[in-house]
Parts: sequence; structure tokens; C-alpha cells
Amino acid sequence: MSLNDRLATPEGRSRYVRRLFATIADRYDFITVALSYGQDRGWKRRLVALAQPAQGRHALDLATGTGDIAFALSSSGARVVGLDITHRMIELATAKPRQRSGSCTFVVGDMLALPFPDRSFDLVTTGYGLRNVPDLALAIDEIARVLTPGGLALSLDFNRPANGLVRRAYLLYLTIVGGMLGSLLHGDPDTYRYIPASIRRYPGAVAVGRLMEARGFTDVRYLPVLGGLMAIHRAQRSG
Repeated sequence: MSLNDRLATPEGRSRYVRRLFATIADRYDFITVALSYGQDRGWKRRLVALAQPAQGRHALDLATGTGDIAFALSSSGARVVGLDITHRMIELATAKPRQRSGSCTFVVGDMLALPFPDRSFDLVTTGYGLRNVPDLALAIDEIARVLTPGGLALSLDFNRPANGLVRRAYLLYLTIVGGMLGSLLHGDPDTYRYIPASIRRYPGAVAVGRLMEARGFTDVRYLPVLGGLMAIHRAQRSG
């Protein structure tokens, strides 16, 4: 079965993403740095700066991976929960050294069915999370549900460039480099070809912003990153 066939339905995509991230978990930090030429950490710092985490605020980091954003929020004094659907990611995050001023805990869970009561958090963040869910609208609904009125949601992710020439060149680069890294690290070129495949199915920063506005968020803005190839969304939960 081809990669496109595996991603053709929400159920198939969910199964594929779960297997994929279980496979790549131990190389996840390396890959995010390699594919971004080391800029990934800077983008995450920008997201955290836009979040303005404060002492004692309750924050939730979704698709937390190995905890980069969660730890950065915690270092500002926020009380943070990092959630990821991949058990191995949570193991790796938990094993990282804790030299932080705030509180940071990690749980295994699904972005589409968050295991928290309504209005539990002042802040919800995610890095590379929304693009990977099989139901984007439901994921945004869940973020809105667990946020307090006036709470902030921030998301860092790949964008889908509007310019057709730029988009084709961008996706070609990710396909070639992703295929090489997948073959080298896992013996399967499709492992990181998933990234451009997921971008082709992602509506892009403008459409994601409109969807957030339609599902309970106000003051929705996005910051173009890397010339618009990436984007950081910032939105406020309506009262």
C-alpha cells in the first residue's frame, strides 16, 4: 500500500501516524534539527515568547514530543502538562534532566479526546501537532474546550505556501531530503516523506486561522516564519 493510500482516510491516517511516531521517537530531536538546519529551537522560542507564560499559569503542550516547548514554558514558571499520543516520546521527555523553575509533568493522550475537564488551562501550545491530526476541526474544538475564557492557543507548524512555484519547490525539497533520511535512518524512504504528504493535505495558515475563528477563538493571528514556509498561530479563547 502506498503512502497516499495509507493517508486517504481519517482512520488510516490515525493508524499510520501512531506507528510512524513510535518508529521515529528516538531520532525525533535529531530530525527536527536536521530538517530545519538547526532553526527549530529558535522557532519554538518565538512561540514561547508569544505565549507570555507567567508564574503559576496552567499550560498544556500538545504533541509535546520530547518536551522542548513544555520545558521552555516551565522554565518561565508555568505549571505545565505535556501530552503526546506516543508512549516512547513521553518516556524520552520524562528522562530529560530537570533544571527548571516550574512544574512539568507528562502524560500519554490523544489530542482529539483530551483527558482534562473543561476550562482546565490558561494556555495551550502545540508544535507540529495540528497538521498531524486526522480531524483538524475536532482538535481545535478540544483545545477550545480545555482553555479558560480569554486563554491563549498557540501553534507552530509547516505552512502550505500559496505561491504554486514556491510550494512545488518546497515539497520537492522535503520529499528528496526526507526520502534520503528515511532510507539512511530507518531503511524506509517513506518515513519522512510523510511530512510533505501531510503538508499537501493541510489547509495552510490562512485557512487554519479561519477555522479557529469559526470554532470559538478571537484575535486570531499568524506569524510567518522562514519566509512563510512555517507559521505560528496565536488565538484567544472567546468568553
